[in-house]
Amino acid sequence: MHATPKPRSERILEQRQIPRHQLSAFLRVYNSQTDRPFGYIGNVSRLGVMLITPLPVMLQQEYQLMLKLPALNGLGFQPVPLRVHSHWCRQDISPGFYDCGFSIVSNPNTFSDLALMLRGYFSFGQAPDA
Repeated sequence: MHATPKPRSERILEQRQIPRHQLSAFLRVYNSQTDRPFGYIGNVSRLGVMLITPLPVMLQQEYQLMLKLPALNGLGFQPVPLRVHSHWCRQDISPGFYDCGFSIVSNPNTFSDLALMLRGYFSFGQAPDA
């Protein structure tokens, strides 16, 4: 006999320890060793990130990832290395994708600043009245 799993919304509320902000678009994340796509940022906080990946990740592992942000001069991109630790992974509501939670291992202060910038960039403020 199997226990009935709790609804997803209840599980999320139980697991979340710090507030996260949804990004209105997804930013691609790469494996820094192979330069191959790893997934997309689904949401971000100052201490961690949820990635949407095409494959489930192994838990309690460290991953070397990289963001590719537009360069300040507008030419190319600026790589931002991220060393993260995986904590959880579950199937996304979209078939063929997984939601995976990571904490930031390296440069947490730098990532905290980056998280604030990303939230501001992907957030929509109030539109002025026309």
